[in-house]
Amino acid sequence: MAATLSRLSMLVVIAAIFLPSIAIATEFVVGDDQGWRPGFDYNAWAASKVFHVGDTLVFKYSVGAHNVYKVDGSSFQSCTVPTNSTPMTSGDDHVLLQTEGKKWYICGVAGHCSAGQRLVITVSPISSPPAPAPVAPGPSLSGSVASDAPEVEFSPSHAPSPTGPWTMKNKNKRIFQRFFKHY
Repeated sequence: MAATLSRLSMLVVIAAIFLPSIAIATEFVVGDDQGWRPGFDYNAWAASKVFHVGDTLVFKYSVGAHNVYKVDGSSFQSCTVPTNSTPMTSGDDHVLLQTEGKKWYICGVAGHCSAGQRLVITVSPISSPPAPAPVAPGPSLSGSVASDAPEVEFSPSHAPSPTGPWTMKNKNKRIFQRFFKHY
């Protein structure tokens, strides 16, 4: 029983340390259950969302009935399909938001953009994770559970470089995934 409690204590400690540093991207289905269609208020839909770098937009629509063009602000305002650009036409188009700033999308089918089938969003940088909540001590059956938990130390002078594949964020993610693969 003490070993199980010790393992549980260790999971709580690991989750408190590593989970806040793992960024979770969000997938947004444009228009929610209404999908990508004319006559929908995409301004109101986007106003209720916060988009970050790493998130994904998903445009869902009937193949052949609609399409999606990524455009600039001028083409968005005039509902003009840019020359020499290729539309997305799968009916399940995924757009990874890779940079911050304004992004504009329109349907290129005649009359659809002017009927409201257009979307403008502002993409924010990746947000920093919130500070971890303090970990409350778990129940103790024999009074020795707390001493069985490993001490976790962090020395800022030994912090890894903030860039590259071996950042603390990526290292924590790999350790977390490797640890939970066994449980």
